[in-house]
Amino acid sequence: MNRLLLLMLTALSAVLLAFGTGLTPVWWCAWIAALPVLAVAVRSGPWTRTAAGTAAWLGGQTPMWGYYLDVLELPPALGAALIVGTSLLFGLAVLAFGAIARRGRPLVAALAFGSSWVAAEFAVSLTLPHGAWWSMVYSQADVLPVLQLVSLTGPWGVTFLLLGVQAVLAGLPWTAGGLLRAAGAAVVVALVTGYGAARLAAAPGAAGGTTRVALLATDEPNDTVPVGTPQGRTLVARYVGALRKLRADVVVLPENTFAADAATLPALARPLGALAAERHATILVGLTLADGDVRGNSALAFPGKAAPVRYDKRHLIPGIESAYQPGPADAVAFLPGSGGRWAIAICKDLDFTALVRDYRRRGATAVFAPAWDFPGDAWIHSRMALVRGVENGMTVVRAPRAGILLASDAYGRVLAEARTGPGFASAVFTLPAPVAATPYSVLGDWLGWAGLLLLPPTVLVGLRAAGDGRDGDGARGRLGSDRSAKRAHAVRP
Repeated sequence: MNRLLLLMLTALSAVLLAFGTGLTPVWWCAWIAALPVLAVAVRSGPWTRTAAGTAAWLGGQTPMWGYYLDVLELPPALGAALIVGTSLLFGLAVLAFGAIARRGRPLVAALAFGSSWVAAEFAVSLTLPHGAWWSMVYSQADVLPVLQLVSLTGPWGVTFLLLGVQAVLAGLPWTAGGLLRAAGAAVVVALVTGYGAARLAAAPGAAGGTTRVALLATDEPNDTVPVGTPQGRTLVARYVGALRKLRADVVVLPENTFAADAATLPALARPLGALAAERHATILVGLTLADGDVRGNSALAFPGKAAPVRYDKRHLIPGIESAYQPGPADAVAFLPGSGGRWAIAICKDLDFTALVRDYRRRGATAVFAPAWDFPGDAWIHSRMALVRGVENGMTVVRAPRAGILLASDAYGRVLAEARTGPGFASAVFTLPAPVAATPYSVLGDWLGWAGLLLLPPTVLVGLRAAGDGRDGDGARGRLGSDRSAKRAHAVRP
């Protein structure tokens, strides 16, 4: 392949990956981002395709450098390892794809490429303390017919679809047989979107329930305020005043809005508890709750005249939340509700597929989550929560500071949405009627485990094919040329 063309295709993939992933992805870019570099892979040797794949992902992920270091406060070495490590993984996936495709097995190559990246995403979700934060599924969070696939496969199915389709198109020779297989890939996409469209068409109305829910937040002050201080008492009074203007059965306030201990907690609990009893409502607030030297990132619910319900955040942000004691690994908390159980989570908890799935298996049909977003990640974090709801057939209610108040139903339909600011922002909606659990809720991460099981043979086949003498950088570049040459030789007189 011409070196200039190779560089141009690699750069094009890098640009499309930058737009198709990240904090505010463009959904259609994710459908074509890998295509240029995969076209390089079937027309070049092992070293070239590995370098091209690595460079494409590296270029696409480099814009995340500032977010990792300045916002998440990751150590530079860890941020670099995350970006470079995933880039090398992508390069190896491209290597295996090209090696298998050049051996005349384009569909096997597409299966290997898609499953290897599913395995990478799933392995990262299991090994790093960030859950399913790192996944291509969120690029399709607003494309509801496609997103319904997660109700069967979890997030991994959308990743497999995105990359598998591109791999099929890149690896097929443009002959009659190749066009037929490309049509097959189009049929797969049509079946997925058809399933999604049918699921949405059969969904009950978004306002099928009777419970009114409100989300309420202000970014001023955008810090945790001790309730025992004058500023804290003022903020409590401001929230109580704003709450009185709302007519709702459940109200969710943001994460870590207040800080309290045993001595100062009544300054918060009395006014919120009294208002909840007066309104026969439930008020859920996030706060730092200290018990001696132990501090928890907690959510405290005041359910009418009943006793308060406490939940401690289970998944803390490394470094930033190191001062907190995480809740027990199997901690769950439910609010008293009608027509289904209502679960409590806090912000980052919703990044973890297993946590929300466990709530669903315990009978929860909705999850309420105080939250607090970082600069730049309001959209992606709101859509992570939305995807968890579609995976498990649950309504998700997420109330952050410095972010987007969002409520979504079991199908990913946005029920209420508002961006927070200096004044009070609120969003009010009617909680939908519960729906049945999804296959993913029952089967779990079957596709993620399948990807991990397929990874070793994929790597083995890819390396063996790459080691074949016909797959060197000087080998023929056009897919299927070896077989064409053999056929031509066979018919010579």
